Amino acid sequence: MTAGKRSFVRYFAITGGFIMDYKEVLETARKVLAPKCRVCPVCDGRACRGEVPGVGGKGTGATFVRNVAALAEVKLVLDTLYADRGQDTSCEFFGRAFAMPVFAAPIGGMKLNYASDLGEGANGERVVKGAHAAGSAAFTGDSPDEAFYGPLEAIKALDGWGVPTIKPWAMKQALARMADAVAAGAMAVAMDVDAAGLVNVKLRGESVYPKSVADLRVLVEAAGKTPFIVKGVMSAKGALKALEAGCYGIVVSNHGGRVLDHAQSTVEVLPEIAQAVNGRMKIFVDGGVRSGVDVFKMLALGADAVLIGRPVTMSAFGGGAEGVEIYLKKIQSELAGTMLMTGAATLAEIGRDMVRVPAYF
Repeated sequence: MTAGKRSFVRYFAITGGFIMDYKEVLETARKVLAPKCRVCPVCDGRACRGEVPGVGGKGTGATFVRNVAALAEVKLVLDTLYADRGQDTSCEFFGRAFAMPVFAAPIGGMKLNYASDLGEGANGERVVKGAHAAGSAAFTGDSPDEAFYGPLEAIKALDGWGVPTIKPWAMKQALARMADAVAAGAMAVAMDVDAAGLVNVKLRGESVYPKSVADLRVLVEAAGKTPFIVKGVMSAKGALKALEAGCYGIVVSNHGGRVLDHAQSTVEVLPEIAQAVNGRMKIFVDGGVRSGVDVFKMLALGADAVLIGRPVTMSAFGGGAEGVEIYLKKIQSELAGTMLMTGAATLAEIGRDMVRVPAYF
């Protein structure tokens, strides 16, 4: 990165570490991504309704909007009457330690969705490196080939630090992708089964399909000792199917509202899924998470960790790998601050009693 592009980076000393100026990252992203992405003050899907291809939600955009709006309806319970033991946001997944229960969600289609001249794999590589620097990790995208294999090389170079995410191709192609991800030493592999309804893939003339429990079993077996995660689960019934197939975990996700209009938000279905799973596999969730406060809410309602998509991509365009690192450290700081004000010293202490939810959940 040139000295001029580095000028957006500023450190401010605070207790326990440093924070970086995120505002300038967004300002740069706004210029780079116009007109496809407006980099709104709140990325809530209202300005980009129906812009698929693009960064919006499908159809009326109602699902994207609902993801953000429903999460905002969850309220926190303030409690500072306790003996402070600090706030520890660290966690472990896939046999590795992370600074926070926050991962970058898989996003591809740079040319189609963001009208970017950046190579399809280059943005994924920047996200992989930035997430790693922040003590997090990236789930990476797929389709076209460069979107899968570009980030996979970065994951391999970082000793497998990342989660390649395979589209629900026909099984022969999916298994080939799986073999390449495992050979690269990826710490886990995912499949976003909800991409079966993704318009962008079909516009390229490619075919993707729903997956049965039997299909998932084959993928789990092909992954071997590498944990396999299925992304795109939106019901307790679906979660139990993934459990039956032997998956390491699921991602509660409606693909950012990009595959089905008028669907439920992820935070609405999370509690029933967590109840059904009952600790028998890991639960990740995405959809509308925009702050460390939102991360806290998802954890309180049963998630083990969260994925964040669009804001991470904006950060990568606004500041490269450093922009991603800036953003994720900001999220970690906000999570720790929320834990401080609710009485949770560790992630394990974040519970349902620390939030209040609307009656329709």
